[in-house]
Amino acid sequence: MYRLRGFTLIELLVTLAILAVLASMAAPVAQTVVQRRNEAALRTALHDIRKGLDAYKQAYDDGRIEKTLGSNGYPKTLETLAEGVPDLRNPKRAKIYFMRRIPRDPMNPNMEVTEAQSWGKRSYASEPDEPREGEDVFDVYSTSEQAGLNGVPYKKW
Repeated sequence: MYRLRGFTLIELLVTLAILAVLASMAAPVAQTVVQRRNEAALRTALHDIRKGLDAYKQAYDDGRIEKTLGSNGYPKTLETLAEGVPDLRNPKRAKIYFMRRIPRDPMNPNMEVTEAQSWGKRSYASEPDEPREGEDVFDVYSTSEQAGLNGVPYKKW
């Protein structure tokens, strides 16, 4: 009588148990990788928007943007950075663009709002500890209530 070769039920169960342990160890690592990717995107987006706001203010101070009474030199809306404004030094009044597009806040899960609406905005007149929207956009921050891997809330980045 010849014997059939194959795996026993015990061998299959041990193999499945080992695979389950390995999978349970990989899940937290995958979540951390995704969070790090989103945090890198948040850092980049904040840097780009703040650089655009500073460039707008510099153009205002240099007389390239029309000055209005009571204005402090910051754009009225975040969209202005991507829509552009007429350059007063250009004879054809060609537009100056400060950003190609407004990035979305990667920590804001609401996809029904526009990119600019996904950010919290701070006006020049508001306090740093209690940012509020106002007549202009002086700074932006994430609207997420979560904290980063470093323990600092995303709102304070």
